[in-house]
Amino acid sequence: MPAPLARPIRPAALAHPVRWPSPRNAVPPLRVDILTTFPEMFGTQPGCALASSIPARAAQAGAIAWHAHNIRDWSRDKHRKTDDRPFGGGPGMVMTCQPLYDAVAAVESLDPRPATRILLTPQGIPLTQQVVEQLARRDRLLLIAGHYEGIDERVIEHLAPVEISLGDYVLSGGELGAIVLIDAVARLLPGVLGDQRSAHQDSFSVTQPFTGPTGTPRALRVDVPEGARLLDCPHYAKPREWMGREVPDVLLSGDHTAIERWRLLQRLERTQARRPDLMTTPPPPVVLPPPQAQLQAPPAGPGA
Repeated sequence: MPAPLARPIRPAALAHPVRWPSPRNAVPPLRVDILTTFPEMFGTQPGCALASSIPARAAQAGAIAWHAHNIRDWSRDKHRKTDDRPFGGGPGMVMTCQPLYDAVAAVESLDPRPATRILLTPQGIPLTQQVVEQLARRDRLLLIAGHYEGIDERVIEHLAPVEISLGDYVLSGGELGAIVLIDAVARLLPGVLGDQRSAHQDSFSVTQPFTGPTGTPRALRVDVPEGARLLDCPHYAKPREWMGREVPDVLLSGDHTAIERWRLLQRLERTQARRPDLMTTPPPPVVLPPPQAQLQAPPAGPGA
């Protein structure tokens, strides 16, 4: 008996889309689709992570729109299961091929723009600022948030996603990683931050040397290793004195050239003290693959 057809997209499968007003005559927002078994984690009601602060501002500006989809809506199992016991035994459950493949194929068809598929996994490349900068230049991202013990390797090989890790530790699933990635990307989109220089001066952004205005003596210039991504400098606000600790005089001087130079020196000093690896070994360039062509309709028949 042939396998049943994949379920069509239902309203439940498109739960939690962002519905913010977008400016007129604007370029289409960066579209982010999240495939998950816990779409409620990407809610847009006040208080949810992505409905607050910078991500909310990015959505309100029409710079980004994210849509959470429940992988269970594409399961052919009568109980809407998306996992099964692993071959060979062992603990945990493994997400099976069919629901995930069908979900990717259906969701990719919602927008003609090809998506960069991303799998959040501790086995992936580190999510660095360099990676975030590249993702912020894409038109569309499709994030796969696995759960359980893992995902069947065969569907990973077929989908060929970029595998990205938050770090050398394990979370319960990829949902938190997806939220972190969306937040990091959103703040780099044009027009999101109040002052775009903020993103360029953040920790791990490429740092430029201090040359000063024309005529600045060579002795006052500050060099940095080419391509270095330094930590940020310390920051201060009112009052000028707090519990015996005073704001550095240079920040009160009104001399913006001296302030710029001081801040760079502080970045160099702080990076050397806390992350000397960033000084001695500039990160190798990371080049992400181009977006993949959209999947064909899911196969039918036994084992589909």
